Amino acid sequence: MNIKKLYIMAILLILCCGIITISGCYNFNKSAGTEADNNLLLSSNLVNTDGNVYLIGAGIYDITGPAGEIVMQGFAVSTQKTAGIHLRLRSRAFVIGDGNKRVVFVSADLGMLFQMVKLKVCEKIAGNAVLSKFYNEKNILLSATHTHNGPGGFSGYFLYDATVSGFVKQNFNTIVDGIYQSIIRAHNNIKQGKIFIKEGTIDGCGGNRAETAYNNNPADERAQYNSNTDKTITLLKFVTLEGEEIGLLNWYAVHADSIGPDNHLISGDNKGWASYMFEKEKGANYQSSRTFVAAFAQSNAGDVTPNIGYGQAPSYVTLAKNKSLSNAVLKQFNKAKELYNNATEELSGSVDFRHEWVDMRTLYVESTECYTCAAGMGASFSAGSPYDNPSPISIFPNGTTIESLNWNDNAMNAFLNSYLSGIFAFVWPATIDPAYKKCHAEKPVLLPTGIAHLNTNGPTMTPQIMPIQMLKIGKLAIAAVPAEVTTMAGRRIKKDLIAGLEQSGVRYSVVAALSNSYSSYLATREEYAMQWYEGACTQFGPNELAAFQQEFAKLSNAITNGSDVDSGPTPEDVTGQTVDFTAKVLFDDIPLFKNFGDVFTQPNSSYSRGDTVSAVFWGGHPNNNLRTQDTFLIIEKLVDGTFVPVAWDWDPETTYSWQRDSIAYSKITITWDTADASPGTYRIRHTGDWKSGWTGKISPYEGITEVFKVN
Repeated sequence: MNIKKLYIMAILLILCCGIITISGCYNFNKSAGTEADNNLLLSSNLVNTDGNVYLIGAGIYDITGPAGEIVMQGFAVSTQKTAGIHLRLRSRAFVIGDGNKRVVFVSADLGMLFQMVKLKVCEKIAGNAVLSKFYNEKNILLSATHTHNGPGGFSGYFLYDATVSGFVKQNFNTIVDGIYQSIIRAHNNIKQGKIFIKEGTIDGCGGNRAETAYNNNPADERAQYNSNTDKTITLLKFVTLEGEEIGLLNWYAVHADSIGPDNHLISGDNKGWASYMFEKEKGANYQSSRTFVAAFAQSNAGDVTPNIGYGQAPSYVTLAKNKSLSNAVLKQFNKAKELYNNATEELSGSVDFRHEWVDMRTLYVESTECYTCAAGMGASFSAGSPYDNPSPISIFPNGTTIESLNWNDNAMNAFLNSYLSGIFAFVWPATIDPAYKKCHAEKPVLLPTGIAHLNTNGPTMTPQIMPIQMLKIGKLAIAAVPAEVTTMAGRRIKKDLIAGLEQSGVRYSVVAALSNSYSSYLATREEYAMQWYEGACTQFGPNELAAFQQEFAKLSNAITNGSDVDSGPTPEDVTGQTVDFTAKVLFDDIPLFKNFGDVFTQPNSSYSRGDTVSAVFWGGHPNNNLRTQDTFLIIEKLVDGTFVPVAWDWDPETTYSWQRDSIAYSKITITWDTADASPGTYRIRHTGDWKSGWTGKISPYEGITEVFKVN
């Protein structure tokens, strides 16, 4: 994530206007009311498994949020607002059990996996009489792919919702319910089966965007690896005892930001597209409760960009025009396909898990004999990453340290630091506490997010209590890290997992980054000292990685010894203390003598294969109805006298674009790339919903173009 100057400007604006009190509430107790809830499989009746046979289930569900006028999460560019759909976002869930214990792994097409999402998903699980027997916050791991092209405003904490203009309940609820529904489906689909594991490497898919910081790691440690990025891909293949292939789950470290901030169409970016390609090849049906699921999960990609060699990420959402996207999608897909087809090693052994909440403001780290710090974002975080949307007006450059901020060498930066520190100190005196400054060592704190808050009795700008979780699936260990983990930080954690769980039979390990919560970045101590973007965003100070390593060692020992760990302090629910200043749909309108769904621009009468078909409709605002598990468009082909669907808004060859026209008019543009189309007669159907300005009622509509031929 490139959090940039806009955050700082928003905060300073609020400070100038005075401290505000945040209020408001929302009822999250609405029942899901789905058929799946009424038909949950009583899977406890399955025969206990042993050795290399597990209980396995996979499920997928739509989590696509508002497709109109919501700032996207990732680049932190306030002008990058949603205006349509390229790829729908999905939650992909896997349930794995050994007859005694179970775990859930979810990979969601999101920019981050915020803490409130995890808490509310687990709250829904706890309210389900069947699911609550098997699953809770301790054995459910939720991870984000880190797409930078999905709607934001679903954190509940100020720093992450600031550029979105608040907490968007519609998006938050869609995400929470979609993840919940994917877990229900995975649970309902449980069968006995086997899990195969295969590792490989991917070359030429991602480069290190912070080489200066990476090269500060010990030379002998760097010499152990042939690359400054982690090229390892670890893949699991799920097959039932009847031979049914139900899913794939892999971890590979590369940022999902091949599509740049000038794009306005919702997309899962390179990982979402790779998932789509694999699922399509396996005949997945997104509207079916049981179908093949392929998750391309995120790993230690904190300093790994797909864009080195391609320039700044463009807005193009096609493989033909966006070479970074094409490279990252095809490299991940092709290697996953190769590993999947050759995976013969079976996982065997027990399923286990440990989870704790840790207050990262005050954790004592034995190896360093120091404490972690209340969170703070360093001066260099304002610069952004030089390869992934750098700040257009950087307040401080990358590499800004306490030592570099001296009046003799850089008077301007020294003045800015002193001035901004004075502003925060006036409101929050604790920010100039010598102990707080000393704790962060080389980092000159620009935003004291672990101290500053906008409501006297409200939460700090970012969460301070972090979840630390570990899953064990036979010989595989998974570390859930609530941050963007750099290459070397991830390597250290993975080595620790294997060493700590060797007695339990573990031979493989992965880092599931951006899991269960979000605390920005996690860099090594040596990288932190350089204070590049990733180090400046390592919120809890120079000993943060050592702290995570310490706690993962504790969890490893507990699994090995069969002992419990303390749950730790439960974080507060902040969703009732949020505000939302995003645009709302007041009403929809159309020109005189027009109807919703009328075609404004018809497609041509004929096209050659490879052309792009386009049609424009008079429509309604997409936020009236997100059409979850549905579609805003259907490409239909005439077959034996009947029109049958051949493409929907989740297919990457189509785009659904919304545009405001006049005060309340909406124009809907639908495109279809016919490169893979077969010759024939087609038409385009658009479905949507419009809102009455008189009654507030939302009503469905649809429109159909004239037919056209593809030759």
